[in-house]
Amino acid sequence: LCCECGQFHLLLDNHLYNFQDEVDDELICHICLQPLLQPMDTPCGHTYCFKCLENFMQEYNFCPMDRKKLSFQQCHKSSLLVRNLLDKLIVFCPFKAECQQTMQRCELEAHLQNRCPGFKKYKSELQRKKNPISKGKEDPPTKVETNTPKDPEVPSGGSSLVAESSAAAVVSLGTAEPGLVNPAFEETEEDLPQRTSLVAETTTIEIHREDPEEELGMRIVGGKDTPLGNIVVQEVLRDSVIAADGRIAPGDHILEVNGINISSVTHCQAVSFLRHPGPVLHLMVLQEKGFSNKTAQQDSTSVTNREVIHVTLIKRDRSEPLGIKLIRKTDEAGIFILDLLEGGLAAKNGKLSRNDRVLSINGQDLRQGTPEAAAQIIQTTESRVNFVILRQPGVQLSDPVEDGSTSNNSSSSSSNGGSPVHHRRRLDQNHYRRKSTYQKGYVSHEKTVAIKKEPKESLGITIGGGRDNKNKLPIYVTSVQPIGCLFRDGRIKRGDVLLSINGIDLTHLNYYEAVSALKSNAASHSVILKALEIISLNSPEPSLDIKEQGFSWSPLWITWLGLPSYLHCCQDIVLSKGNLESWGFSIVGGFEESKGNQPFFIKTIVPGTPAFRDRKLKCGDEIVAVNGVPAIGMSNSELIPMLKEQRNKVTLTVVSWPGSLV
Repeated sequence: LCCECGQFHLLLDNHLYNFQDEVDDELICHICLQPLLQPMDTPCGHTYCFKCLENFMQEYNFCPMDRKKLSFQQCHKSSLLVRNLLDKLIVFCPFKAECQQTMQRCELEAHLQNRCPGFKKYKSELQRKKNPISKGKEDPPTKVETNTPKDPEVPSGGSSLVAESSAAAVVSLGTAEPGLVNPAFEETEEDLPQRTSLVAETTTIEIHREDPEEELGMRIVGGKDTPLGNIVVQEVLRDSVIAADGRIAPGDHILEVNGINISSVTHCQAVSFLRHPGPVLHLMVLQEKGFSNKTAQQDSTSVTNREVIHVTLIKRDRSEPLGIKLIRKTDEAGIFILDLLEGGLAAKNGKLSRNDRVLSINGQDLRQGTPEAAAQIIQTTESRVNFVILRQPGVQLSDPVEDGSTSNNSSSSSSNGGSPVHHRRRLDQNHYRRKSTYQKGYVSHEKTVAIKKEPKESLGITIGGGRDNKNKLPIYVTSVQPIGCLFRDGRIKRGDVLLSINGIDLTHLNYYEAVSALKSNAASHSVILKALEIISLNSPEPSLDIKEQGFSWSPLWITWLGLPSYLHCCQDIVLSKGNLESWGFSIVGGFEESKGNQPFFIKTIVPGTPAFRDRKLKCGDEIVAVNGVPAIGMSNSELIPMLKEQRNKVTLTVVSWPGSLV
């Protein structure tokens, strides 16, 4: 019996586990069809168990999935993110008769050795069987002695193997089924986790709402019906319930809502769960903490001796300064309060202090941020500015009337100062074509609606979007009012994308230009509207439509994915990094034989990396080109090397769709 997994298996075989839930296909070895153990990545982008691949390569010289030529020496250990996900899989204790506990897979060995009554009973029975033989006869003791070292061979052998794998970071750099591709971090054999590792933690967060119907104020992407798989937070809206709480940040994966596992539900189902009203919401989230090393680990131990404080300052108008000077330190990441200006809003409030570290403002994660980014958030906030700060115990609140010294250091920034310079993003007007209806649940249908009307009769619709929108959306219908000619006609519906009116193209207009075009053409006796209807092939969630009535309506993120490529508005995002840095994002998607062409999506952005600091790339963004080379038709094993070859600079052409509002 193996003392690590508590089951019987041969010494050279993988450990065996009884998993509580069905494990995501991304984490399955396609040789043994079990969750990955000691994952190994192939150059062609697949991931297998170390033992499975080693045994396979003794007989064959190709990859089991795509049959490309392969040698075991070309394969390397996976990165740490997948290992974290695998270690957190929930398993049953194998001694079900005496112990009904469940735990994370990485905790099973400690449970068996220290807490499990079933394993304790097994060991005592085993000992009892051995002892009578050793005491009763004279010869057998020699046998028992020589056999004793052999008894633990299974566990000790397995232990050394697992210990070796624990010393290697593990999350798939590229599994194509559908796989988690992680150009964020490429390990070499010399990399040790104690020096550099990617840290992710599961956290349970309790959200309180005074109004049970109030929306949470975040946008989400993903779902099992998309390449992203998990539900991922794309954006936290300012002045929202989530922003005021301050603990959830973009990039967090939502695993559970009120005890319901949503890690393997469709996008629409997840939206329905998160929009469910109630005064208290329990969320379990997986949060990436970035790359850690020995220094960072020492810092994290000191953090446990500090306290996290929530402070809200209320501005009378957007231009009112808070009177805070912020600065960066050379020896510690993040932003710190250098001074509170006399008579300023923060000084009068009295709850912020010098040397406080700013973790977030209005839900925007600033753990690796800059004073300029913080100043921009403060300046663009209308009224409530919610700070989450970290404070060393014993630090006294500053005297509101004390005149502290100010700093003219270029790394400091005051909320009084001017806005930091923002480089205008260049829009790439080229359309990178892809199959528009790859998203199986939705298809788009173009329709022409001709209406005869009275000159003074209004169309009776409200619209959203526009190319001046931050997501550069096409114009779409947000409501059809029961007073206009379009309601009477019945063919134009909420969510339709408006293409033209009386021959005037609406697809490149900003919001106000579109409103003007619609109003001027509505004055005529006849109107010809061309529109694109995005149709769901599945029956809509009944509860979803009800819940949407209480929200500022906008299309679900998943519906945008079926939009034809000629309506995409691409933008270039240029990332730069040092020689020793990683880009800091992971991707999913790409061509697979079983699923055909799928777009590449940004799945995670790692704190403290170039992609995180740039702040333009978001989870759920679609990568359509790298350095001008279209990504359509590529597999992830082709795109990964292209990203890794770019040493210091890369240009990503992306399409960004707003996540679903919950």
